[in-house]
Amino acid sequence: MTDPVRQLVEERPTMFDHRFAGMKPSFTVSEGVYGVESISNVYLINTSDGDIQINAGMGFEAPTIRDQLAPYRKGPLPYLILTQGHVDHVGGVSQLRQPETKLVAQENNPECQKDDLRIMGARNRQSQIWFPAPNKINADLQEKVTYVVQDRPTPDITFEDRLEIDHGGVKLELLSVPGGETIDSIAIHMPGRGIVFSGNMFGPLFPHFPNIHTIRGDKYRFWEAYLGSLERVRALEPEILVTGHFLPVVGKDLIRACLDRLHDSVSYVHQQTLDGINAGKDIFTLMREVTLPDNLYIGQAYGKVSFCVRTVWEQYMGWFHGERTSELLSVQPHHVAGELAAMAGTDAVLAKARTALEKGDTERAMALTEAVLAAEPSNAAALDLSVAIHEALLAGPHGAENFWYAGWLRHQIAENKAGRPGGKP
Repeated sequence: MTDPVRQLVEERPTMFDHRFAGMKPSFTVSEGVYGVESISNVYLINTSDGDIQINAGMGFEAPTIRDQLAPYRKGPLPYLILTQGHVDHVGGVSQLRQPETKLVAQENNPECQKDDLRIMGARNRQSQIWFPAPNKINADLQEKVTYVVQDRPTPDITFEDRLEIDHGGVKLELLSVPGGETIDSIAIHMPGRGIVFSGNMFGPLFPHFPNIHTIRGDKYRFWEAYLGSLERVRALEPEILVTGHFLPVVGKDLIRACLDRLHDSVSYVHQQTLDGINAGKDIFTLMREVTLPDNLYIGQAYGKVSFCVRTVWEQYMGWFHGERTSELLSVQPHHVAGELAAMAGTDAVLAKARTALEKGDTERAMALTEAVLAAEPSNAAALDLSVAIHEALLAGPHGAENFWYAGWLRHQIAENKAGRPGGKP
């Protein structure tokens, strides 16, 4: 019997298919509702008294978004609604709003934008690993314009839990769903039409396991809030789920099956992690042991079960794992790994690493090879072995599938190749 959730996961694009505004054509969601695929999708709703826009993309995308929406425009723009405060939702606001436009967001939106600003330097630097292209686009635009505008807007209208907009014969119900990517995430319901704009509350990919913590850097997301937000959307019984990325998901039964599966898979991993904590299992054992059974299959191309297990463990127990005193100190075992490898002899350590890799123990091989590289950063044999280990990890379970994991592994392969004496990536 065909599993509709698995089939949808296999049919829909992943983040490797991600494109900027203008790289894909605009599309129709339903009569009077249109979309533009961008770093985070932008939508337009026609009313008899002007238009309502949802999100604004990145600043460098704004001119293209305006051009792609132009054929659908029916009048002024009284409302621009933000489904969350991340930069790829708010960046184009100043270029796309009009004098009469009211910017609408959940009340935590300003705080969410402040969080992004606080770690902007670190995030911009680390995000280069996964998102190098926007910076080239910005550089290209710099040659054509004086500056590229990336807005940090202040909402005109905010709400705590629920807000109704009734304008030009169109009714919208805005609902707080803070269990998604941000504390200010909202879902937008069109009553009577079966349409729900979910933004990124389920992450960029649907239906995939949630990214409870992203390795590019962000605050933890919490399970209870995620499940509560999921239930809020599920209760709306959407017939068209308009996601933050790619084309909408259509079909009431299919959407319900996906939401049920997301709820059950997340609940299962959460409970398995709690059971392991109470049984005295350490965080890394649980990362290896907790997996989804076949009947709870869900995509892992964005969130990854093992990463989420680690996050849940630390959400409940904190960063002290209760195993060794060095956890409480600033000098960690990996800081002295190079000294130990030098004492043991780097050739001997590399030999053990090769044996581990041959036996399929890639994680142990990685730890041993990193110790050698800590002692001798330009050791060509260690760099070669590191490339082989990263390639093996990439070929392993969810290796090439998961956007974040694969991106890091490929980045490390390039770095290791560049680290060879005279080598190039």
